[in-house]
Amino acid sequence: MSDDTPQTEYAQFETEAEFQGALDRLLAAPGRELRIFDPDLSALRLDAAQRVEQLRSFLAASRTRRIYIAVHDPDHVTRYCPRMMALLSRFAHAIQVNCTHEEIRSIQDSFLVLDQSHYLRRPVAQLYRGALGLHDETEALGMRARFAEIWSASFPGVAGTTLGL
Repeated sequence: MSDDTPQTEYAQFETEAEFQGALDRLLAAPGRELRIFDPDLSALRLDAAQRVEQLRSFLAASRTRRIYIAVHDPDHVTRYCPRMMALLSRFAHAIQVNCTHEEIRSIQDSFLVLDQSHYLRRPVAQLYRGALGLHDETEALGMRARFAEIWSASFPGVAGTTLGL
């Protein structure tokens, strides 16, 4: 292993504040594609100006950056997150929000995967307990494959315009 290879880092969290801190660390990590699976996105604070600014900065850094989001229920983000909806409208080419099909709605964990190296996972989405992994390609690739399975069982669900165009 060369000296310039980043060390794998793990951090566990138990509280909402620790979860939000871990989420901030993940969003600050370098990457090109962010994949998010969450039942309703409420814990991600997509109504907060700071969180939406983190996502905007991520997307604005390069035209090749993308965010893929899969949710069971988009109601929270469409009703209570106008900043996120504005971001979706502005970056419609770079953000896609899908809704899961009924047959997989029993999945109740939540995770984010940044590229093939970083992840944040809560085994039970209603709880804040979970872990952040940075520079862990083995686990991140497994989660990315799981996201691909969830994505294939979903359909476009939220558009940045009222007409869905």
